[in-house]
Amino acid sequence: MNDPLGLINSGGSLKPLGPLGDIASRPQKAHDPDAPGFKDVLMKNLAEVNKLQQDATTAIEDLQTGKRDDLETVLAATAKADNAFRMLLQVRNKVMDAYEEIKQIRV
Repeated sequence: MNDPLGLINSGGSLKPLGPLGDIASRPQKAHDPDAPGFKDVLMKNLAEVNKLQQDATTAIEDLQTGKRDDLETVLAATAKADNAFRMLLQVRNKVMDAYEEIKQIRV
């Protein structure tokens, strides 16, 4: 039987976990100093969502003024901007939940 989580040792019984679970025994990956930080990734995604919102607004205005007549493209741009905004909102909610949880930690 295959053990994808690595919880079963060669004797067939479960490995005892320490206070940090199995995290302490895992090999640590080296941190890449050139990798973008959380702030950089978040700001890039904010800019991308903003651009999608602006593109959707421009498409709607062009449809209303008669500069374009392809309703399908306008609907696709609007749906894409809406989905990107909803995803960003969920990321924000998760970050706020994590912040609230960290605030509850007693030192």
